[in-house]
Amino acid sequence: MNEWFEKTFGTIKEKWGKWTIVQKGILIGIVVLIIAAIVVLLTVSSNKAAVRLFNSPVEASQRREIVTRLQKDGIDADVDSEGYVTVDNETIARKYRSVLVAEGYEPSEKDPYALFDTQKWSRTEFDNKVNWQRAQESAVEQHLEQLEGIRSAHVTLTLPDESLFSADQNPTTASVILFPKQGSDVLSSRTKVKGIQHLVMRSVEGLTEDNITIFNGETNEEVNNFADMDALDKINNTDKEQKLIRKLESEYSSAVLKALQLTYGDKRVKIANMKIEMDMSDKSSTSTEYTGIKVKDDNPETPWDDSVVEAQLPLATKRINKEFTGTGYNPEGPAGVEGQNPPNYVDMSNVVGKSTESSEETNYVMNQKVSSMTESPQIQRVTVSVNIDGSWTYPLYDPETHKVRISDSGGYERQYTPISDEEIAKVTRLVQNAVGYNATRGDSVTVINVPFDRTDQFKEEDAQFIKSQNTRKVIFISLIAVAILLLLFILFRFISREIERRKRLREEELLRRQQQEREQALWDAKEQGMEVTLSVEERKRAELQENAVAMAKEHPEDVAMLIRTWLMEE
Repeated sequence: MNEWFEKTFGTIKEKWGKWTIVQKGILIGIVVLIIAAIVVLLTVSSNKAAVRLFNSPVEASQRREIVTRLQKDGIDADVDSEGYVTVDNETIARKYRSVLVAEGYEPSEKDPYALFDTQKWSRTEFDNKVNWQRAQESAVEQHLEQLEGIRSAHVTLTLPDESLFSADQNPTTASVILFPKQGSDVLSSRTKVKGIQHLVMRSVEGLTEDNITIFNGETNEEVNNFADMDALDKINNTDKEQKLIRKLESEYSSAVLKALQLTYGDKRVKIANMKIEMDMSDKSSTSTEYTGIKVKDDNPETPWDDSVVEAQLPLATKRINKEFTGTGYNPEGPAGVEGQNPPNYVDMSNVVGKSTESSEETNYVMNQKVSSMTESPQIQRVTVSVNIDGSWTYPLYDPETHKVRISDSGGYERQYTPISDEEIAKVTRLVQNAVGYNATRGDSVTVINVPFDRTDQFKEEDAQFIKSQNTRKVIFISLIAVAILLLLFILFRFISREIERRKRLREEELLRRQQQEREQALWDAKEQGMEVTLSVEERKRAELQENAVAMAKEHPEDVAMLIRTWLMEE
């Protein structure tokens, strides 16, 4: 094999050497073209073809809405020259077909069968119907599972045969079982359930909303029973209305407390009752108001109102004056035939008469104001009850001794001062302004002065007062005891030192006398010429005494410090 490669390579090299430059250039150009063609082919084949979102063209207005909706989710969408909306791949196309149909963005003239991926037709009509039904069920399930929040879906369709008469035609029905993802509200939101129902209805020909049943596969509950949802919505609306009332009551209570607590403090004001009755129904009213016509405006430079207002102004006048003088006309029948007039008219024939008629009609104009108003909701009545406690004065001091007056229980002696009627009237007006008092709708504002039950507060304050008094007594007695102990200690130290001093003086006096006697004996013996023999201890004592006297003379400060140390040790 190696020999074959070497032989082939040598042949190519030999021929390459024999070729001219033109031949070599042609070969290189052919190789470059082949490589470029391969690269272009690979590039074109690697590009993914765009997938049509719907199998029918979309109108311009709907194209803008669909493209805007896709761009909202960050999906790139294009529109080709034929009006088809395209996306990048089949996965996005399947998902957003379902989303757009559920949200009502599908083309108005779109064939509903274009949503499904149909299978091949079989040879018999029965097999074709079964396969078509399976394809529709599979396609609807696939669309539903693309929706956010749906874990799996099972769809069963009933596609009846076409009947000759519409009265005998059985309806198309659909049963859908959905399994939501954990934590999803796709089957509890009425809007989302309606979107799913709309998707299924538009996906199957001849299917109506009444013939669609959607169940929650986990709870086995029907989720598209909107009649029950209406009752639930009514309950939810009632809850919202009650929350609105409680919110208003809280706002009114805060306004009242804020207005009163700045004056009376936090612990003296309580709202006993705050009740707001509201009419949540929608009321529409139309009123027509007729007013006078302002002929002259008010002059702002004058302190009085000099405007001129007319109740009405004449728009047009019509006057009629009629006068008649002569005989009345008595109609008769043909010549020679007596007329059929009543006798009283016959007797009045050829009688000369005179009549006068006058009338005047004037049309007036005035200002007219027509107002249409819709109110919902509105406050019907506000009821407020406020209780304000009086003021407690404590501690009270005795004017003679200037000491705190103590009650029989050992606590503070207190004095209660109620609120005057004049002050209650002022507070009532303040509360009325805070809640927007309106007497015409029956609002009620009550402010009373009832003492609060402060038994626990007073017990706690009295206990603290008694505790502080006892603490003062204990501290005072302790200080006296400490002072006595300190005085006794000082006396003990003074007496002890005095005893020690006297004891030391006695010992010094005794030593001095012994030393004096010893010196006297030595002196007497010396005068008598006697030889005195000192003991070893006496000899050492004499040497120490001489050394101490010499050191005291040479270093008096060190000797004084040594003596102090001895005294402190003793």
